Amino acid sequence: MKYRKLPVEIEAEQLLDSTDSQNSIINWINKDASNASPGPDGGIFIGTLEGQMLASTMDYIIKGIKGEFYPCKPDIFESTYEKV
Repeated sequence: MKYRKLPVEIEAEQLLDSTDSQNSIINWINKDASNASPGPDGGIFIGTLEGQMLASTMDYIIKGIKGEFYPCKPDIFESTYEKV
């Protein structure tokens, strides 16, 4: 069987190589009562449904349809999502 992903809009921000970007995304995630904190090399630790994950610089941080947050590598993000 084959399946197609349903079209759904998500919110996302790319983690850039700057302290401002890191702080902005941490504040965005923590505003929704999630758990985010600074990680090594400008990354961010994010509490996800699967446990704590590390988002690296240039990863996209996605807010899912149920309000959950998780990181996504740029190549996967760009082949899966488009701007609306």
